[in-house]
Amino acid sequence: MGFTIGGSRGIRDIRSARPGSRRRGRAAERAVTAVAEYTGLWGWAVVPGAGAVADGGAGPGGGCPCGAAECRSPGVHPLPFAAEIPAGATLDEVGEAWAAVAGAAVLLPVGRSFDVLDVAADAGRRALVRMERMGLPLGPVTAGPDGRCRFFVAPGAAAALPELLYRMGWDDADLDLHCPGPDEYIAAPPSEFAGPGPVDWLRPPSLDTAAAPPEARLLLGTLAYSCHRSAVQGCAGDRTS
Repeated sequence: MGFTIGGSRGIRDIRSARPGSRRRGRAAERAVTAVAEYTGLWGWAVVPGAGAVADGGAGPGGGCPCGAAECRSPGVHPLPFAAEIPAGATLDEVGEAWAAVAGAAVLLPVGRSFDVLDVAADAGRRALVRMERMGLPLGPVTAGPDGRCRFFVAPGAAAALPELLYRMGWDDADLDLHCPGPDEYIAAPPSEFAGPGPVDWLRPPSLDTAAAPPEARLLLGTLAYSCHRSAVQGCAGDRTS
C-alpha cells in the first residue's frame, strides 16, 4: 500500500499529536490530525476541497466558494490551487500542506483505494442495521449533511454496478442508489458545511476495512432492497396524504 506505521503505538502517536503553531484553530488541528490518519494509517490520498460558504453552506442547491453560479459539485470538488496530499504523507507533511488551505473540506478521491455505494440516509441506516445483524463484512460508512450515506466498497464497483444489479434482478427497479466513478470525490470527516452541517462516520475506518473494503456484491442486495422499500413507502405516503 506504500506506507508503514509501527503497530498500535504509531496509531496513538498520530492521534495524540497536534501541530505546534498557536495560530491554527481547533478545527484546523482536527483536520490535520484526521488527514494524517487518512494518509498515514489508511493509505488514502486526500484532496483539499472547496468547503462551505458562510451564508448557508454548500450542498444541493447551495452556493460554492469557487464562485461558479452553476457549480455541479458545490463544496465537494478540489480547490484549483491546492495539491493532492498523497497516501503515506506524514503528520508534519500534512500540517505543512494544510496550513495553506485551512478551512478546506477533506475530500477523498473515489476509484483508487475504494469505491462507494451512495444511497439516501434513511435507506442506508436501515440497511446498515440489517447488515450488522446478518454479520456481513462492512467497510467504512459515512453520513453526510446532504442526506446521503456512503458505503465504502472495493474498487471496480462503479464499472460493475449495472451488471451486478442485473444479476440480482434489480436492474429494472427505480433505485436511489449510485456509485460515483473515477475522478469524483466524497467529503470525509471532519468536513463541515456551514448550513447543512458536518460529515460523520457511521462506521469509522480501521486497518482491516480501509485496506480491504468488502466487494460491492456482498452489500448490494441489502442496499437495493432497502432503497426499494423506501421508494414503496414514499409512494404509499403520497397516496394517503
